[in-house]
Amino acid sequence: MGKLIVSLSPHAHGTDTVERNMYGVIIALLPALLVSFYFFGIGSAIVCATSVAACVLLEWAINKFMLKNERTTICDGSAILTGLLLGFNLPSNLPIWIIIIGAIFAIGVGKMSFGGLGNNLFNPALVGRAALLVAFPAQMTTWPIGGQLTSYLDAETGATPLAIMKEAIKSGDASMLSELPPIGNLLVGNHVEACLDPLGGGALGEVCALALLLGLAYMLWKKIITWHIPVSIIGTVFVFSGLCHLASPAYADPFSVILSGGLMLGAIFMATDYVTSPMTAKGQIIYGVAIGVLTVVIRNWGAYPEGMSFAILIMNAFTPLINMYVKPKRFGEVPEQK
Repeated sequence: MGKLIVSLSPHAHGTDTVERNMYGVIIALLPALLVSFYFFGIGSAIVCATSVAACVLLEWAINKFMLKNERTTICDGSAILTGLLLGFNLPSNLPIWIIIIGAIFAIGVGKMSFGGLGNNLFNPALVGRAALLVAFPAQMTTWPIGGQLTSYLDAETGATPLAIMKEAIKSGDASMLSELPPIGNLLVGNHVEACLDPLGGGALGEVCALALLLGLAYMLWKKIITWHIPVSIIGTVFVFSGLCHLASPAYADPFSVILSGGLMLGAIFMATDYVTSPMTAKGQIIYGVAIGVLTVVIRNWGAYPEGMSFAILIMNAFTPLINMYVKPKRFGEVPEQK
């Protein structure tokens, strides 16, 4: 008779796997990817392809030659997703060598230095973006306008809606906000035709809020993520920026704020990363509210027009503390005190 070995719980098994979730998020990103191809053309294709290829090859090389792992991890989709999200956070005219440096920071520093998938403290794609923003601020804040389907390095550039909002706050001149595109144009990504002066489209994944919302609907439908983080972030930004707008007309209206920049991309696809976000629903709401507050504070009074990436990275560092503070209920009975 064989020996019965009972392992630790849980004993339940399901169909949820790392590969399923990673490729599910990639599918959810496809509408935004197609929109970026439409607005930025060859520039978007070059940036995204370079970012994905660099992230995948770098993870393979580190596993094979540095960590000496026999089993490759590049097929689980996490490196592809990191590369795609990194590309979505970059301008469409960024030189290839800078994109590769961003991939080195994203995979080499943000992911593999912590031990690979499941061990990283910070979102790898945002680590790459933050490193590039610090090292190459001029290149990372030069935004080509949309509609230049054949342009890459020689594309015409312009200010983004966030830059206009920032300048209006600095000058106290509310009339500058009239240069912002209408809400409908911000929703679908048509920044250029709505204005007398062409606006920069922003990063690749920021130009169409509607495409990102379609991705959110897909992930909620497939139960890849829950509503707690995206809704708490967007709701907090809406309320906080609305209060600022009521206090002074130099602050943009909350609808323009939530539809501009990387807020939708960050709230839906970056802050919801399994590894770097809290485990419980209550913890996720605390996490999301804090990200929303930090985003508005950095946007309005910080050095950069965009604060979403830094807000997420800051709260990534607090995720272990949130998990310790908001613990799930344990199974079993509480013993009676005699």
